[in-house]
Amino acid sequence: MYVAVKGGEKAIANAHRLLAARGRGSTDLPAVAHQQIRDQLGVLVARVMAEGSLHDPDLAAKALVQAQGDVIEAVTLLRSYRTTLPRFGVTDAVDTGALPTDRRVSATFKDIPGGQQLGATFDYTHRLLADDPAAGATAVVTDDETVHEPMPRVTDVLGAGALVEPERPAGEWDDPEPDDLTREPTLFPMTRAGRLQALTRGDEGFLLALGYSTQRGFGNNHPFAGEIRIGEVEVEFLAPEIGYALPIGRIELTECQMVNQFVGGQDQPPQFTRGYGLVFGRSERKAMSMALVDRALRADEFGERTESPAQDEEFVISHADNVQAAGFVEHLKLPHYVDFQAELMMLRGLRRDFDRRHRTPATPTPTESDQEVLS
Repeated sequence: MYVAVKGGEKAIANAHRLLAARGRGSTDLPAVAHQQIRDQLGVLVARVMAEGSLHDPDLAAKALVQAQGDVIEAVTLLRSYRTTLPRFGVTDAVDTGALPTDRRVSATFKDIPGGQQLGATFDYTHRLLADDPAAGATAVVTDDETVHEPMPRVTDVLGAGALVEPERPAGEWDDPEPDDLTREPTLFPMTRAGRLQALTRGDEGFLLALGYSTQRGFGNNHPFAGEIRIGEVEVEFLAPEIGYALPIGRIELTECQMVNQFVGGQDQPPQFTRGYGLVFGRSERKAMSMALVDRALRADEFGERTESPAQDEEFVISHADNVQAAGFVEHLKLPHYVDFQAELMMLRGLRRDFDRRHRTPATPTPTESDQEVLS
């Protein structure tokens, strides 16, 4: 085994050179710059930032170029780089309710305060492959003096009539030091804040499948898209040496408030329940899937039976991380010569024992005396 590894160094170096050549493609065409990925593949960049737990469009775009479009490889590169960065502290909670939206829709009410705002979306396009997708693009002229009408959340409107559960239980408005799954081990059961962080980092396809399963009956979920918002929100950081919060930049977020079936009991009136999703960039599908799974994982809070995979916290959180999943699956490509030889020897021994126990006795050749007896 060690001889094989040592002798494979040249082959590995050649594999790296071949990988670079394949990634470059035809030299007759200009190389793809990360700025193009950042500006023209924003949805993909947003996914890499969310699952990589690092908001930096340039770095996410560079990771995608280096990974040749392999999303999980790009997420791995971004997470690895993130571990080298110093941590200065925790920002104040962002106020997503006050963000000026680029897109804001609700499936619960036709007329909502502030109105429906379609924004940039694929929802109403024909799914026909265009010869040149950029051909129909035109410049958009905006008016910087536009006054944004207040857009209270739909869940706040329902909350005013006590028709939906409170955003936080009474007495839990003080925001403690948030969970950080990148620094602390995952322990079950988790807090809801910890679960939401894990879901934000989780693989979009995995969460989409789980969210879909809840809609098909595996999770006792009957959801309504209360509100989906996309826009930039200001991030503030409390600098200890100054004593007050300072704005340090703006980031684009997608927020989903899912309104789910109502619950009630002897001690509380019937009311709708919530599912929540918040993701970097334009990531509607991820935010919606996250909100569906968040509500499914709250089954214990409402005394519901947990019978489906989407309701099993340990199953969901342990398998949502695509970097861990990819590492565990892809490690099977590495040499396992010793392990396999051990199992092969064991299998051969078991086969020999099996053959001895089930061998059919050979028919003896009759002797002359036997022939006389038979006659």
